[in-house]
Amino acid sequence: MCESSEGSFTTRAISLESEKPEPNDGGNIFGKITVGSTTVDVTYTGSYYGFQLNGGTNYWASDPSTYESSTASNAPSNSDIVPLNYGGSKTIAFSQPVQNPLIALVSWNGNNVSFANNPIEFLSYGAGYYGNGYPTLNSTNTGFYGNGELHGVVELPGTFTSITFTDSSEYWHGFSMGIVDLGQTTATPEPTSLLLLGSGPGLVGLVARRKMR
Repeated sequence: MCESSEGSFTTRAISLESEKPEPNDGGNIFGKITVGSTTVDVTYTGSYYGFQLNGGTNYWASDPSTYESSTASNAPSNSDIVPLNYGGSKTIAFSQPVQNPLIALVSWNGNNVSFANNPIEFLSYGAGYYGNGYPTLNSTNTGFYGNGELHGVVELPGTFTSITFTDSSEYWHGFSMGIVDLGQTTATPEPTSLLLLGSGPGLVGLVARRKMR
């Protein structure tokens, strides 16, 4: 497993629980992110087009600067990704509050995406594995349309225990997940457990394992 590092996307990969699911199979995917001494469990619920863990094509590596900003100083560091196909509602839940979730995007081409009433910001976008594109935000800044082959990073400012978005059906588009920091809890932990070395997001190992049925 890879440890978290300051100001960068980092991954803590965990082993698969079962064989790769069939394409478009709904259900849950589980992951974890470690911030200091605190581990946050992450659950993705919705349809997905399989998942990729520990190998395969690294879609982030072709143009890493597309995923860089003052918030995320480098692209995701390995090839882990959750590919999507069928549109609809998807939810990412956290076991405790987190600040400013980040979603790294690959090939969101012609996709209409909505985050309900949650405003979003694009930290970066540009050329990627499948080409170039750009987002057009909706009138309330709570969603976007992907013009061309959109690659980049979306931030949801605020503190969340879950985020839900809807997307359009498309042959293939993928994402990975990060957070900027932990949110406040009712207890007051040590400062080192509140911060990821004071800044920077950590990339969730969201493609880790599938719930057994």
